[in-house]
Amino acid sequence: SAENIAKCKKGVRIVNCARGGLIDETALKAALDSGQVAGAALDVFETEPAKDSPLFGTPNFICTPHLGASTNEAQVNVALQVAEQMADFLVSGGVTNALNMPSLSAEEAPKLKPYMALAEKLGKLVGQLAHDNLTKIAIEVEGAAAQLNQKPITAAVLAGLMSQYSDTVNMVNAPFLAKERGLDVREVRHDREGEYRTLVRVTVSTSQGERSVAGTLFGNGQPRLVEIFGIGIEADLDGDMLYIVNSDAPGFIGRIGTLLGENSINIGTFHLGRREAGGEAVLLLSLDNPVPQDVLKQACDLQGVRTVKALKFV
Repeated sequence: SAENIAKCKKGVRIVNCARGGLIDETALKAALDSGQVAGAALDVFETEPAKDSPLFGTPNFICTPHLGASTNEAQVNVALQVAEQMADFLVSGGVTNALNMPSLSAEEAPKLKPYMALAEKLGKLVGQLAHDNLTKIAIEVEGAAAQLNQKPITAAVLAGLMSQYSDTVNMVNAPFLAKERGLDVREVRHDREGEYRTLVRVTVSTSQGERSVAGTLFGNGQPRLVEIFGIGIEADLDGDMLYIVNSDAPGFIGRIGTLLGENSINIGTFHLGRREAGGEAVLLLSLDNPVPQDVLKQACDLQGVRTVKALKFV
């Protein structure tokens, strides 16, 4: 409107390629004539096809025809393009021209799919273990992972992390949810190849310091945890799991196994890592069913136990 244009800085330039009628064309002409608007460009008009407009012939005004939806050919081609992009997404996972998520070509999608699965699991793990007072998160890719589009990997990590706060989180809204919580998200790329051919590391900053987990892909593309809080440990992250931090001492494995057995909780896999002999150790157990709260309490009371946490990966 003339009133809103008058509020703009003198010499403003206006472009409207969105929808006709958003700008009062008579008011815009007057502003162009007075110099309040230094220049304007439109390809949409109040009435279309635009056979006449007060703006036509006005100095410092550029107009082009609104062809995107004004010819049968354009409408058919746009419809075909949208259908092809939807087919790419449903068949291969490719994402093109999305407004609210990273682009992902049909060629990239198969390569990134296992990395995204790994990234989401790492995000869920660090979210369950260090979800209080998060201020920063760094997603690092190394080796072969560094040659890929990192945006979908980051989105997958955030989807896993934010799933601890919302049941409706996904790769599309996770970055926005993280931003709303004031989380500083950083991406780091290392071209070097370390102990593993490819690696994804997730580090969060909390009130208790930094916490880091890392994972890789095995030859069959299977996601695999390889490090947790600086301790090397290999494990699949799947289903119901039990995370225990304890002092490395003889007899502990037997005590935790006995406790679970007495409560009819079957262990599927058993993974152990430690900083050094007699130092801090980490256990990751995959279980056939969740651990009740009373059993968690009994596990906390075992000699040498520092932390016990039930984990879930779905």
